[in-house]
Parts: sequence; C-alpha cells; structure tokens
Amino acid sequence: MSAPEKIAAEARTEFGKGAARRIRREDKIPAVIYGHGNDPIHVILPGHQTMMALKHGGANALLALEVDGSEQLALTKDVQIDPIRRVIEHVDFVAVRRGEKVTVDVPIHVIGDAAPDTLVVNENAVLSVEAEATHIPEFFEVSVEGAAIGTQILAKDLDLPSGTTLLADEDLLIVNVTQQISAEALEAELEEAEADAGIEHDAPQSDDDAASGDDAAEGSDSE
Repeated sequence: MSAPEKIAAEARTEFGKGAARRIRREDKIPAVIYGHGNDPIHVILPGHQTMMALKHGGANALLALEVDGSEQLALTKDVQIDPIRRVIEHVDFVAVRRGEKVTVDVPIHVIGDAAPDTLVVNENAVLSVEAEATHIPEFFEVSVEGAAIGTQILAKDLDLPSGTTLLADEDLLIVNVTQQISAEALEAELEEAEADAGIEHDAPQSDDDAASGDDAAEGSDSE
C-alpha cells in the first residue's frame, strides 16, 4: 500500500437532508470518522480529490485527513454511491493509528488462463486478514495459468505479504477449476432445474394447429 493521501477536511456543523444536499451541490462529500472510543467526527471532504483517492486506494483506502489542524489516519469502511448518477454520497471511516493492526477484507484478483476446456470459478472474491493499518494489501493475486481440471486453490495456498495474517479458514476455497460445460449440457441442466421447480412451458404450436385456428376464425367472420 502506498502512503496515505492527505486531504483537507472541513468540520461539518449543519446536518439533515437539506444540508447534505447543499454540500453535494458544491461538489463536496459528507463523511464521518468513527473509532478509538471517541465521539464520531463529522467532516466535509472535497469531492473530486476524495473520489480519486478512494479509486486509487481500492476497497480499503487509507487517507490522512487534516481536521482542525491535526491529522487523522482514516480507513475507508463504507462508501455510499448514488445508483443513478454514480457519485459518492457519503463515506464512513474508522480512525486508525500507525502500527495498529486492523481486520480487513482484501479483494482477490484471478489472473492467467487455465488449461483448455476448463471453467475457472472464483468461489470467494475477498479474503479476511489482519494487517498493519498503513500496510494493507490492495489485493491478492491468484494465478490459474495452465491450471488443469480439478485444480483447487485454498486460502492457505496464497502467498501473503510479511505482516499480514490470515483470519479466514485456511481451507476456504478461493478458486475452483472445473470441466467447461457445453451448451447442450447447460440447457439440459436448466430444463431439469425447471422441472424440479414445477415450471412448465407451453408446447410450440404446430402448423396443423395454426391452420385449424385460422379456419375457425374465418368461420366466425362468415357468421
């Protein structure tokens, strides 16, 4: 993890939906910092700079927020995004200190191409670990290059960086390499699943049925 980006934060003194809307109209983001038994600290962050810092830092971005003349290391815990406009509406942080150990979920990136006719299934997209607050891995890279059918990569198989401790079950399945399924087999499985669920489809109408229907319609018109 790179050094935390410094961001100047304003103290937030107005609350409520109206105040939050005014903050966002000014391209700023309301946020709150929790932790260490202190009262929550409500702040306002510059919109574009914060967005770029969170994008660069990943799921566990660590920022150095300057609040009222003092610096506070803040670990990102929750980012609320507007589903329509895709802009950040609010951020929750946890206050941390240098040298402090924190529990985080680190994303897993699968790279490489497995053997032909295989299907690579990422069974778990994140891995729970403990790491020093200023040295949280941005992601764990798992290679499946040339992996054969039946290959399984477990949590204990990952090469964790020094200072990072696995918290998840060591036998947690991360990646499973299986036989690639054909379109015919997939359709058969779908039909079987629908049958088990009691789903029935109307049979396609034959040409004779269609002709009979047309004749009945013509007879009705002649009357």
